[in-house]
Amino acid sequence: MNNLTIKIIIADRPYSLTIADEKEEEAVREAAKILNNTIKKFSDNYAYNDKQDLLAMAALQYATVNLDLEKKISFKDKLLEKKLSEIDNILTEIF
Repeated sequence: MNNLTIKIIIADRPYSLTIADEKEEEAVREAAKILNNTIKKFSDNYAYNDKQDLLAMAALQYATVNLDLEKKISFKDKLLEKKLSEIDNILTEIF
């Protein structure tokens, strides 16, 4: 597999990244776009000293969303496991 080197801009700073393929490039570019839009939204609505403040606020927002999604996934995984166990018990009793 050939790695690709791309440049993206986050908070007006360029970053060079080495990625695996075009599919990953698309995801990275979309993530950078979303992050830059979030930073722009924060800069329009909140007072800040420098871009570091905006990056910290964006990181906190995405970390909070990520934790919430992890909790939901964990709950659904446990629920699915319970339901599958119930189905397995019913099938075991029948056969």
